[in-house]
Order: sequence, then C-alpha cells, then structure tokens
Amino acid sequence: MASALIALGGNVGDVRATFEKAIANICGMAQAGLVARSSDYATPPWGEEDQPRFINACIEIETALDPHALLFVLHKVEQKFGRDRGKERRWGPRTLDLDLIAYDEVSIDQIELTLPHPRLFERAFVLVPLAEIAPDRLIRGRRVWDALADLSTEGIERLKK
Repeated sequence: MASALIALGGNVGDVRATFEKAIANICGMAQAGLVARSSDYATPPWGEEDQPRFINACIEIETALDPHALLFVLHKVEQKFGRDRGKERRWGPRTLDLDLIAYDEVSIDQIELTLPHPRLFERAFVLVPLAEIAPDRLIRGRRVWDALADLSTEGIERLKK
C-alpha cells in the first residue's frame, strides 16, 4: 500500500458537505483507507482573486492504486460533483478541486501528472491543512512544516467542525 496526500478545495455550493461525500467516494473508488483528514480552512482565492473564498482541506490515504490510476479516480470524483475541467477558467470558481500532492516518495514529471505537485511549496492554502496531518512528511527533501514557515498564512482561517 502506498501513502498518498490529496488536497481538496472548492468555493461553489456546500463545499464542506461535498468534501465529506468526495472523501467517501475517493476511498471507495480507490479501495483506499483514510489515514488522516485535516480540518477545513477558509482561504483567500489564489490566482484569480475576484471570487468567493475557498474551503481547503487535505487527506492522507493508503491505496494499492498506482499514481496514474489514482489521478483518474480523483478526476472521476471531481466530475461526479460537477467539475468540468474543459469548460472552467484557470483558478476560477469550482465545486471541487482534487490535487494529488504526493505519492510515497515517487517522482514523476509527465504532461498528465507531476509528482510531487509542482506548486506545492507556493501554496499556503495546501500547506496549512497538510501541516496539520503530516507536519514531518518529507516532500522533495523538505519537511511540510518547514515549507509552510516560508509562506504567509494571512487570511487562512480554520473552520469549526
């Protein structure tokens, strides 16, 4: 079994309810066990700032699927919850965004999949929830907690359960 870190985000609809259903779908479709789930965080929009705040979270799962098969599952789950990658604006509003952040120590650099996620260390909205569940995890030789220390967390707020 491999350990996979997945970031969840969204700012359209009841995002927190979507997360709960999406996590169940991911685990079922990937035949995965949920190892950890972060709190939900309200975060400022990134990239395209003229839109509602996002909700973000991270999970760690254990799965026997290879990284490409897991990415396929993540895209299927996004579609199930209304995401159409072909018709959306880059960094625009969305019901559900699932990013495969890391998969064990695997390093892949292909058009359809780059692991670890290439912009991980630029994104406090991913590192904050990730640091909650895997602060000491080494990704590309950096501890998650140390990478987070290099970024501003202004505007990121942990939501009550």
